[in-house]
Amino acid sequence: MTTESLEHARFNMVQQQIRPWEVIDRRVLETLGNLPREAFVPEAYRGLAYADIEIPLAEGQQMMFPRVEGRLLQALDIKPTERVLEVGTGSGFLTACIAHLGGEVVSIDIRQAFIDQARAALQAQGIEGVELRCQDAMNGEITGAPFDVIAVTGSLPEPPLEWKKMLRVGGRMFLVCDEAPAMEATLITRTGEASWHTEGLFETDIPPLENAPKRDHFTF
Repeated sequence: MTTESLEHARFNMVQQQIRPWEVIDRRVLETLGNLPREAFVPEAYRGLAYADIEIPLAEGQQMMFPRVEGRLLQALDIKPTERVLEVGTGSGFLTACIAHLGGEVVSIDIRQAFIDQARAALQAQGIEGVELRCQDAMNGEITGAPFDVIAVTGSLPEPPLEWKKMLRVGGRMFLVCDEAPAMEATLITRTGEASWHTEGLFETDIPPLENAPKRDHFTF
């Protein structure tokens, strides 16, 4: 695709996919309308960078739908001075959006190949202020807390208490909870030293984080 056609496709993505999904935050729309998503998409799929699909990545992983990325960014309401943790770097596109909206970003992924590819893409776009780590989020301590914002790009049966405790008071975490096919995107806000408010945002279905715990199912 030519540069002009990619820009047209990006415009259509914002207007036809993201806005109709109730994304109205000006900063989020400008971020998604300006960042070149194709720079973070595997070469074989660059012509589909702005399509209404979950673009495949390596090892059976995939990017979120653009509309889900938009809702995630809008819900978190990231401020320019805030410290953000992203769990699941993936392609690095959402990392780039978060860095554009926020301050300091720590992004972790269990796959070194994803970290390397994301680092190269971020550097090519001149995006700074991102610390990339290869780490299994489900095993071992995530250092660097407290965070103002936590964005989790894979699903879990329920929010881990230790992650909720990594938020500052007033901090927000986006997480898709429960199991397929009935998952819910959730915004968790820390309201006190030992209190959190949970708000259901919308239904969706995304793959679980690597090594995510399984919910116990009882048979009667």
